[in-house]
Amino acid sequence: MRVLLVYDVDEKRLPAVHKVCRRYLYWVQNSVFEGELTRGRLNRLIEELERVIDKEYDSVVIYTFKGSAFLGRLQYGPAGDEGDFIL
Repeated sequence: MRVLLVYDVDEKRLPAVHKVCRRYLYWVQNSVFEGELTRGRLNRLIEELERVIDKEYDSVVIYTFKGSAFLGRLQYGPAGDEGDFIL
């Protein structure tokens, strides 16, 4: 499934959250990741994030897309790690 993950976390936890996300997804821009994951890998990503975030303060939003429901992406400005990756 396609995954789009966005987060807003405290600066103290930012490096840990970023590191976890980079193990599973492509870094698009600050606080935004995307990629293709199996259900199992998505569950592992969620478990790892739950260990490093503060659920009372931090926000993580994960959008999942199956099939071709999401047809493309427009981007303006510099690309992140995988500028040619299209959701």
